[in-house]
Amino acid sequence: MSRELKNFGLTHEQYNVLRILKGKSPDEMCVKDIAGRMIEKNSNVPRIIDRLVLKKLVKRTTDSTDKRHTVMSLTQAGLNILELCTQKINEIFDRSIQMNDTEAKELNELLEQVRKAEG
Repeated sequence: MSRELKNFGLTHEQYNVLRILKGKSPDEMCVKDIAGRMIEKNSNVPRIIDRLVLKKLVKRTTDSTDKRHTVMSLTQAGLNILELCTQKINEIFDRSIQMNDTEAKELNELLEQVRKAEG
């Protein structure tokens, strides 16, 4: 998976941020909320976002309701690269992990329980 992401110029953490933003799209998210959903909790989210902004995959703006807050959203380029990466990664997983729809649904429900328990 690392090799595939590298081909797209992304790290695991950057890919994770793009997926988190897509999950909230079209809503924007602040750094704190993104950090709370990260797989790797020790990630330096502001630095990851800075790199994604430089790559023009994420847009940073001021929150419309509170000008003191900065919020992030996916750009069209970010959405496009995320789609391409996800397609490639899904192909890899489909070849290596055999799981039917019922098992995938169960796994997803278990992961949601873990996320809720964490915070």
